Amino acid sequence: MFTPQGPTLRELTAQALSSVEHGYDLLAPKFDATPFRTPDRILTAVARALEELGPFDAGLDVCCGTGAGLPVLRSVCAGRVAGVDFSANMLAEARRRDPAATLVRADALALPFTASFDLAVSFGAFGHFLPAAQRVLFAQVHAALRPGGLLAFPLPAPPPVGSRAYWTLWAFDAAMRVRNAVWRPPFVMYYRTFRLSDVRALLEETGYEVTHQPLPDFGTRDDGGPHCRLVVARKVREVREGGRSTAPRRR
Repeated sequence: MFTPQGPTLRELTAQALSSVEHGYDLLAPKFDATPFRTPDRILTAVARALEELGPFDAGLDVCCGTGAGLPVLRSVCAGRVAGVDFSANMLAEARRRDPAATLVRADALALPFTASFDLAVSFGAFGHFLPAAQRVLFAQVHAALRPGGLLAFPLPAPPPVGSRAYWTLWAFDAAMRVRNAVWRPPFVMYYRTFRLSDVRALLEETGYEVTHQPLPDFGTRDDGGPHCRLVVARKVREVREGGRSTAPRRR
């Protein structure tokens, strides 16, 4: 929940009525005191899982925000650690957290990298991309990875239908759709547009080989599935313009 050090209701309202970029510029100084920041428990679990998949050289945090994910890359990457975000103020906070990281202001849908990284991670940012934009995002990360490189991200299981959490997320997404229908500029942030089956299909179409594994720290649901899993997408094909992929590369 919000802490006394977090944003006021007035500040949150101003952010919600702004564009995504300007909203995060406003929120940046207090972002780490909000529930929107990825919890350390998730970051630690992802770092532990990635240790088993390495070693890695250069690492990229996509939509790095205030840089909470940069220590994950530091723990598993022997080479350069970089972060990219389009909010200047969020990057300023990230720079305070990790002055040695390469921090780049850019749109994640137009990444300024080509075959530069062995590992890309992202934490809590995918709700800002509608399904059509997700395809572009995955293609941009694909281009930034070296052959055989990994894109990895945690993906919590959806809440059970009818549960309090289910209706909370449903209500949030509904309110956001109403807000975007009547107010400009839009603020894209949805919690129910990033489902594993859809995401897996998009990743495979983009030239990745996709696996996933449970993050044991979070236990299992009543149906036996994990509460949270790590999705691991390995770059195995180059993709030509128009979305057609070449034959798999030899590794």
